[in-house]
Amino acid sequence: MLAVWAGCSEYTQNSFRITTSKPLPIKTYQVKFRISLAVKSSLCMPRTLSTSDMVTPGSLGPPHPEPTDGEQARQPLLDGAPSSASLDALIEQLVPKADYYPEKAYIFTFLLSSRLFIEPRELLARVCHLCIEQQQLDKPVLDKAQVRKFGPKLLQLLAEWTETFPRDFQEESTISHLKDVVGRIAPCDEERLRHIGPEEFVQAFVNKDPLASTKPCFSDKTNNLEAYVKWFNRLCYLVATEICMPAKKKQRAQVIEFFIDVARECFNIGNFNSLMAIISGMNMSPVSRLKKTWAKVKTAKFFILEHQMDPTGNFCNYRTALRGAAHRSLTAHSSREKIVIPFFSLLIKDIYFLNEGCANRLPNGHVNFEKFLELAKQVGEFITWKQVECPFEQDPSITHYLHTAPIFSEDGLYLASYESESPENQTEKERWKSLRSSILGKT
Repeated sequence: MLAVWAGCSEYTQNSFRITTSKPLPIKTYQVKFRISLAVKSSLCMPRTLSTSDMVTPGSLGPPHPEPTDGEQARQPLLDGAPSSASLDALIEQLVPKADYYPEKAYIFTFLLSSRLFIEPRELLARVCHLCIEQQQLDKPVLDKAQVRKFGPKLLQLLAEWTETFPRDFQEESTISHLKDVVGRIAPCDEERLRHIGPEEFVQAFVNKDPLASTKPCFSDKTNNLEAYVKWFNRLCYLVATEICMPAKKKQRAQVIEFFIDVARECFNIGNFNSLMAIISGMNMSPVSRLKKTWAKVKTAKFFILEHQMDPTGNFCNYRTALRGAAHRSLTAHSSREKIVIPFFSLLIKDIYFLNEGCANRLPNGHVNFEKFLELAKQVGEFITWKQVECPFEQDPSITHYLHTAPIFSEDGLYLASYESESPENQTEKERWKSLRSSILGKT
């Protein structure tokens, strides 16, 4: 299970569309980019009613007695709905919660008629305000587990709203409300492959770091791309931390063998990104220097995996394995066989050098469309892979561990390593003494 949640794409990516009989202003279409975070995924969305389930005239039955003010906000407003309710109660009924989502028929009914009483932009502002208030999204520290349950439901509501009433989103003030509330929940849903948009690969190279011309410069338009790179680095350090922490070498050896098994499973299911992160963590100097520990490890499986990810020949072995996994994905009959998660840093590097190695315009001024065809091919493959539905059930305890387990810094890893197995030379002894002084306050 750890092999899956160490980087597997969790859900199917389905961006929604704004449809209308007439062209809409550019600002209306901008909302698609802002909130298209897999809002219709069947794995993370609550069930909504089909068209046949929609309320029809007369289907509500005879009027019911009016509820008290305390009952209005909580009582269902379709099945056994009251004949009236305050506007505040109706708005609150529209707002989703971690364990609640309004019926689709209610959403349509209220959004259709609410404009008789309140401007759509004001309604959205109140909905966003209620979301922030109820979920405490204005707090410095958020309850990430709670927000992860609430976030997809809010996004689904916004998706249904924009699809059915797209003209409600023409004003810039409306867009600003969306940016505010979505921006608050986005950090709780980080490090997932499915969030990365194809445009981020191109946007990453619009401006390069002037101090390091061989490295891309990330911006606020590539947040998801950067988050996934950070996830890779976190997994590296998590593996190294778990290995260096135990005091006894037998325990450290058991941890190494555990991660070797996890890495092998990553390879088997096609999760090359987490495979490389685990191998990189075990090859970090504070881990690799633990010779007494490694002497107790059965390393044959590790060497095979290391060979598969060997950088020699521009990662020739890995590229061969990736092509095999891609072919298996095309012909697979099960979701498990369709999984392909590439070594992400190498994918970015390949796209970067494609961008740098070929001019955007030819000497005659023409656009070099051949270059863009190759770029689209590489990015298109990635988009296809990330849309694969994850066939594994999420284990909340593993997810929580991956995201919250403490990890050592590089200095912390070296100190733990030296504490486990004493320094072997003068350079290591001096560094150990320095780290004990700076980190532990000991001499």
